Amino acid sequence: MKRVILVISVLCLVGSLIGGGIAVYGANLYETPLRTMTQQTLFLVPKGASFSAILTDLQQQDIIDDRTALVMKIAGRLTDANPKAGEYALHSGQSPKDILTLLQSGDVYVRSFTVPEGQTSWQIVQQLKAIDTLSGDITTLPPEGSLLPETYHFTRGDDRNAKIKRMQSAMAETLDELWQTRADNLPIKTKKDAVILASIVEKETGMTGERKDVAGVFINRLRMGMALQTDPTVIYAITKGEIEENGRGPLGRRLLRKDLKIDSPYNTYLYPGLPPGPIANPGRASIAAVLQPATHDYIYFVADGSGGHAFAKTLDEHNRNVAAWRKIRP
Repeated sequence: MKRVILVISVLCLVGSLIGGGIAVYGANLYETPLRTMTQQTLFLVPKGASFSAILTDLQQQDIIDDRTALVMKIAGRLTDANPKAGEYALHSGQSPKDILTLLQSGDVYVRSFTVPEGQTSWQIVQQLKAIDTLSGDITTLPPEGSLLPETYHFTRGDDRNAKIKRMQSAMAETLDELWQTRADNLPIKTKKDAVILASIVEKETGMTGERKDVAGVFINRLRMGMALQTDPTVIYAITKGEIEENGRGPLGRRLLRKDLKIDSPYNTYLYPGLPPGPIANPGRASIAAVLQPATHDYIYFVADGSGGHAFAKTLDEHNRNVAAWRKIRP
């Protein structure tokens, strides 16, 4: 009988040692950085996914192996783990414990997209449609000039229409702020007028140092009752903003003399003053430029071949600048 008791005691001791060893091994594995990840990996936790399904997905993506999955499953049961739906960025050096903590934190991966200055609303909608990690259909084209070009952040599954509303709010906030800083006695009487002229400035120059000078030219022309005569408004009259840049310009060709005779209120060669609406979505800098334009006597400008423009006070001077540009125009 004593021998039986001794054997049982030895077996219990061995079992305890084995169990303890397994526990220690599991604890170490749980806190040891994974060797399976060598770079950032994006992992999606679907809505309503069970913890077991999440572990299976981690295995199928070769982020964890069978042993790690078992350890995480035990840890999840002990801690009542409840991963939150969303997309997470997993990094090399993370342990199973780090991953489980992250999935429960809701600290999802944040993406971003940038809307270039001077894009039309149609172009911006096309950009949003091409982002496959956004959701929802945009069925109504936002009004031209209502979207602020900027960098915006989002998470996988965000609604495209919500991004449109965010851009519209950003434009309204920016316009309200800059309108308070406008110079006195401008021929711009409304915020809409400011956006219209800013959209023209945006399409005429992409150079930061020129925006105020270009705005000043148009302000001078408005004060004189002189036609703005700006090509981008004619292009908008033709395209209605549906511009596809294929390396050949928004029209796929050069603007022709006959185009300048198109009967449209957007044709600023035929109709003096501002066109009836914006021709693009201007950025903050262009809006600021038309509200605080440079003060000068220039009423003409033309490309100078260096990416900038040559400004002139008289038609004779302007014609010389045009002739110089035609010599170097590709």
